[in-house]
Amino acid sequence: MKPNVILIMCDHLRRDAVGVNNASPHPHTPHLDRLAGEGVNFTRAYSACPTCIAARASLFTGLSQFNQGFTGYAAEPVWRYEQTLPRSLAEAGYHTQCVGKLHAQPARALMGFHNVVLHDGFLHDKRQGTKALEEFDDYIPWLRERLGPDADICDAGPGCNGYAARVWPWDERYHPTSWVVTKSIEFLRRRDPSKPFFLNVSFHRPHSPFDPPRTFWEMHEKTEFPPFMRGDWEDRGFAPFHGNAENPVPDDERSKQRARRAYHALVTQIDYELNRLFIELGDRKLWDDTLVVFCADHGDNLFDHGFVRKCEPFETCAGIPLFVKFPRGMDEGRVGVTDDRICELRDLYPTICELCGLPPPADIDGVALFGKTTPPSGHPSTEGNFILHHLHGEHTDGPLSNQWIACGDYKYAWYCQSGRELLFNLRTDPDELRNLAPSSPPALAEMRALLIRELDGRPEGYVHNGALVPGRQARSSQDWAGRPRPQAK
Repeated sequence: MKPNVILIMCDHLRRDAVGVNNASPHPHTPHLDRLAGEGVNFTRAYSACPTCIAARASLFTGLSQFNQGFTGYAAEPVWRYEQTLPRSLAEAGYHTQCVGKLHAQPARALMGFHNVVLHDGFLHDKRQGTKALEEFDDYIPWLRERLGPDADICDAGPGCNGYAARVWPWDERYHPTSWVVTKSIEFLRRRDPSKPFFLNVSFHRPHSPFDPPRTFWEMHEKTEFPPFMRGDWEDRGFAPFHGNAENPVPDDERSKQRARRAYHALVTQIDYELNRLFIELGDRKLWDDTLVVFCADHGDNLFDHGFVRKCEPFETCAGIPLFVKFPRGMDEGRVGVTDDRICELRDLYPTICELCGLPPPADIDGVALFGKTTPPSGHPSTEGNFILHHLHGEHTDGPLSNQWIACGDYKYAWYCQSGRELLFNLRTDPDELRNLAPSSPPALAEMRALLIRELDGRPEGYVHNGALVPGRQARSSQDWAGRPRPQAK
């Protein structure tokens, strides 16, 4: 019998914002901590292109950022992927549903789901292109039925990409986080009971606006956080994005701490709302028959290293939480396990397929984390003395466009416009405070060689005569973005 599958995804949720992944007491996520304790916690999970659309494209296709076409944030290319995770499960007899953030183009592209109930956030491009919210959003029409015809997502005051914070002004059941769980529970009650189900529960938060309901704000109102992370490399040409009048990024310490508290309050709200879903699964005697996967599309720098939002290669941004809770009968040896293998969102497609008894597609880049899928060429590396396995990540971001490699204890980042290099030993320096590039030439050379191998032949021209070439134009999407991919190298 095939297991039911629930894939839970958060937006902007950094790995250390979940209590089980943080040694300090400030995260409050008791239900997620319990979920991790009932399964496998991957402590080296990443989003290789840490931005919303690219991350979701890799998750649903099982492809690397280059092969699925998004190497940064690009909202316009139409998604035309013929092979996706929900489509594979639907074809295998699953009843499939997405609730919350999908962020495909066009917005109501089903991607293999039988139905989508959408709330992707504010979406400036959609709002400016049409007055019919129903074309791309189901939450705001629902909210207006309850609060009046002018109710909107930013009525609390904070902007959708800013770091100002204010308590949610209405009943918390009207909050989009609560709405996602309510609609997910509705699906469980109205699904086809003769089929296994695949439910994607996709939260927009803790992405801003920073508007936690009062109950959760009060849990964190007096929380004392550790100092912001500050590396020895930060005064050399890096600068944070300061936002604009609509979405300000504060410089004063008090406002930064308020934003930090609001962010963690939103995470705690997700935790408690998810327990509503877990209770429903228990009441319906589905918990023991359900594979539960919890992850995020990427993290949020949240003022660490002087940055906010996404795009950067740091653990605060590219590092994500990933928990897998198995159904009864499949959980032997997989309860309370911590797994420090490097893995990425693309690995979830083949992993879920194999756990559901389905053959993963043969031409994807992801590797089944619990199965016997043969890694594709280039996935593991045997070069050098300390290199066992590596992950290539990247993101376009103007002058801060970057390419990076995570491998063993090390992470190497190359800023492809300036040519600047950073090298960190994550075992001895998990907060990435000390740049080893000037002092560790052998490790630097080995990590640089891995990146050269990944980038050789790319159309941007990042590599010439076996060396990295700075200053080449970085592109957020390749020519085939949203179309069937070309053959992998």
